[in-house]
Amino acid sequence: MTLPQHGLPDRQPPLSLDSLSHDSSAPASTGGVAESTLGKERALVEWLRQRGPILVGYSGGVDSSYLAVVALESLGPAGVLAVIGRSASYPASQWATARQVADRFGVPVLEVDTDEIHDARYAANPTNRCYFCKSVLWDTLVPIAEQQGFATIVDGTNADDLRDHRPGAAAASERRVASPLAELGFSKDEIRALSMARGLPTWSQPASPCLSSRLPYGTAVTPERLRLVERAEEALRALGVTGDLRVRFHGDLARVELCAEELPRWLVGDRSVKLAAAVRAVGFSRVAVDLRGFRSGSLNVLGGVSDG
Repeated sequence: MTLPQHGLPDRQPPLSLDSLSHDSSAPASTGGVAESTLGKERALVEWLRQRGPILVGYSGGVDSSYLAVVALESLGPAGVLAVIGRSASYPASQWATARQVADRFGVPVLEVDTDEIHDARYAANPTNRCYFCKSVLWDTLVPIAEQQGFATIVDGTNADDLRDHRPGAAAASERRVASPLAELGFSKDEIRALSMARGLPTWSQPASPCLSSRLPYGTAVTPERLRLVERAEEALRALGVTGDLRVRFHGDLARVELCAEELPRWLVGDRSVKLAAAVRAVGFSRVAVDLRGFRSGSLNVLGGVSDG
C-alpha cells in the first residue's frame, strides 16, 4: 500500500463552488452543456455533500476521474480520497492518466495492491470474473474507509453501464458501495461533456476496461498473457492508432479491433504491414485485423453476455 505523499489531510469544511478561483481545479466553462445535464451535476454535488467524506474507487477512466474531481470541488481535499487498485490487469497507461489527473487537479490519492489474479476463481476467467475482481477491490477499500473515517465509498458506474453485463456491480452492492452517477441518471455522453467543460483531459478518452477482458472467458488469466496484450496495444498506439482499440488474445493469434474511423486507413498500403509487424514484435506469431471493427464485448458474447 502506498500512502499519499503528504499523508491524509486533516478534515476541513467543504468548499463552496462559488468561491473556487479559476484555476485547474475549477470548472472551466459550462458553455454547450445542456441545462438538464448541469442540473444532474448540481444534484451530484448535493449528493456528495450529504454523504461525505467520500472515498472514490479511482481508475483514471472518464467516469471515475469526473467523479473524483467533482467530489474534490464539493468537499475539499480533506473530504475525498481517490484510491487506485494496482494489479497486473490494470493498464499502465491508465495508471499514468489517473496520476496525471489527480496531480493536475489536486485530488488526494492512495494506491493499493489488489492482486486479484492470484484468486483461483478470478484466474479461471469465468463469465462472472469481474465479480471476483471487484470483491477483492472493495474488500481492500472498505477497511481503509473505515479506518480513515470516510463515510461513503463510491464508484464511477454510470447509467449506461446498467444496461451491460456487469457482475462486478453485485460485489459493489453487497458491500454498500454507491454509484451516484448511475443513481442520478448520468449518461456517458453527459459525463464527457461535463468533463470537457472543466478541462479534464479524460473527456475524450476511449474506454479502457481491464486487460483480462481481452482474453475469452474460460482462457486462464496469467500475468504473461495480460502483459502480451498490453504490449501489443502499446505498440499500436506508438504506431499512431487512435480511438477504441483492442488486441484480443487467441493463443498465438492476436485479433486486432480498430474503431470505424481508423479501420480503413490501416488496411491499405504499408500501414497494414507495419501494424502486423508491430504486434508480432511483442510476441504474437499471427495477427488478424477484424474487418468488423471494434465492438465492445466482441470476444465474450455468449448468450447475451458481454465484456469490454
